[in-house]
Amino acid sequence: MATSGEHSFEQEIDKSKNSEQEITPKPVYERDVDRAAKKLQDKVAIITGGDSGIGRAVAVHFAREGADVVIVYRKEKEDAEETKSLVEEKGRRALLIATDVGEEANCKNIVEQTLAEFNRLDIVVNNAAIQVPHQELQEITAEQWEETFRVNIHAQFYLTKAAIPHLKPGSSIINTTSVNAYKGHQTLVDYTSTKGAIVGFTRSIALQLAEKGIRANAVAPGPIWTPLIPSTMHKGIEEFGKETPMKRAGQPAEVAPCYVFLASEDSSYITGQCLHPNGGMVLNT
Repeated sequence: MATSGEHSFEQEIDKSKNSEQEITPKPVYERDVDRAAKKLQDKVAIITGGDSGIGRAVAVHFAREGADVVIVYRKEKEDAEETKSLVEEKGRRALLIATDVGEEANCKNIVEQTLAEFNRLDIVVNNAAIQVPHQELQEITAEQWEETFRVNIHAQFYLTKAAIPHLKPGSSIINTTSVNAYKGHQTLVDYTSTKGAIVGFTRSIALQLAEKGIRANAVAPGPIWTPLIPSTMHKGIEEFGKETPMKRAGQPAEVAPCYVFLASEDSSYITGQCLHPNGGMVLNT
């Protein structure tokens, strides 16, 4: 069966014909991978910020689809151990790595440990992030500004750079950005700025990697109920998510399928794009 990239359109097309029976090559309406029970069978994925929230949900969904996962986290060992157990319950392996992804040497080490453990790398999910709300720009210190960029975007650059030499055609890079990159956020100026940078980073590396058969995409979640929310939002938390047309916050389980789609061959003709699980918020994307 023909797959993507194998078509030849050198025939002269008779524009008066509108039947699939009369054109060559025939359009592909179903591939073997579309019938696969496990979309990510025996793949290996690195997930930063994989201990909780969206990262945990992605790890569990990847495992359900047949992938082994590397769960990178900073401090929350108990959360990371629970995520590891959830992955193992799905019959897959999980490797825990506690490190600061904001340092380039640590990102290189993540890739090295992954290869040593699994001998391959297929998927990179750059998901780790921090946010600290402030009412006024003057409240943001230079140190906080630099720390937010170091964790949220520099880490994505470091890990992606370390991973690319080991990725093969069909591999996927998925970066977590945010709805705030498209609409702004009054009290999260530094965080939102990094999320905008992630969109540009994703689109640019997608162009670089397309000829290598490596896809790069992003996910821009709207208000999703994760540990990051109660730990950083001390006011108005009871209204969290009610600004969406669905009038509620989303759950990590409602976001994770976006990552499965972008990691699998289901999205083989998609790169440089961003998915928007945000409860129906209309954005200028």
